[in-house]
Amino acid sequence: MSAAPMTAPAPDTLGWTPEFARARLADMVRIRRMEERCAQLYGEQKIRGFLHLYVGEEAVATGVIAALTPADNVVATYREHGHALLRGVSMRTIMAEMYGREQGCSRGRGGSMHLFSREARLYGGNAIVGGGLPLAAGLALADKTLRRRALTACFFGEGAMAEGAFHEAMNLAALWQLPVLFCCENNGYAMGTALTRSQSQTDLRARAASYGMPAAAVDGMDAVAVHQAASALAGLVREGGGPAFLALNTYRFRAHSMFDPELYRSRQEVQDWLARCPIAGLRDRLKAQGLLDETGFAAIEQAADEEVADAVAFAEAGSWEPASDLARDLLAAEPAP
Repeated sequence: MSAAPMTAPAPDTLGWTPEFARARLADMVRIRRMEERCAQLYGEQKIRGFLHLYVGEEAVATGVIAALTPADNVVATYREHGHALLRGVSMRTIMAEMYGREQGCSRGRGGSMHLFSREARLYGGNAIVGGGLPLAAGLALADKTLRRRALTACFFGEGAMAEGAFHEAMNLAALWQLPVLFCCENNGYAMGTALTRSQSQTDLRARAASYGMPAAAVDGMDAVAVHQAASALAGLVREGGGPAFLALNTYRFRAHSMFDPELYRSRQEVQDWLARCPIAGLRDRLKAQGLLDETGFAAIEQAADEEVADAVAFAEAGSWEPASDLARDLLAAEPAP
């Protein structure tokens, strides 16, 4: 993946209200600052286990989730911290989960890769590549059966498209006309192998076309373009048009995980993509249109920093789950006589 994939540039006019635009910029800054702090805490061994950061890909979750309603479901991957935050899971409970504290959204049992919130309709965080795809089809089948006007947004990487679960979920969703918006976060490398070295068909839309569902590709570094594309496809799905597929061409600025030596891509390639930072891109567009000044952006950054500091303090003050609860949820309760 030697060069940034380019799509048609987004129009100069955002098509957003000033308040909505600034809120989306704030969303991306919140994700970035939270994850930068998590990387630091991991180095301090306060966060343990695996940690997969979303730095660089913030426009994807920001644009797609802003196109959803509270009734919709979200299924994500192990790189799901930003999705959870924007879906309404508090940064406090996310950070507590990172720390393994019982105040976390999964009571400290899931950690970084297994964030969950029934209230926010966030059904994981899934550590298995492609593991969320069948779950998304099941959630959508339930909504269709119960005649709920909702859809399931399923996020997964391009590496998951080589898994059997991807084809099974796509086939059943198309066959049964399930309300699923399949969102492929294509960062070009899966774990560490370039797309061109692992898959014969690199136009990911062709996979969706083989199942007869509408598909689109968009610049995943542009939150405006992502929101426009996601809104259009979500509208089709929500109105009973069956599933749809959205390929989001993006790039992670950091390694696959904290254990990744990153030997598969050049420093120059990373620098080329850093120049297309989604936060800087939207910030500069808002400034150019008179919707934001440097003072306003500084306020967004300060609010994010304060939220992160509060979340870390909450996590560090949290408690471990008592040993007496270790068997909790492992066995079903005995039926009443």
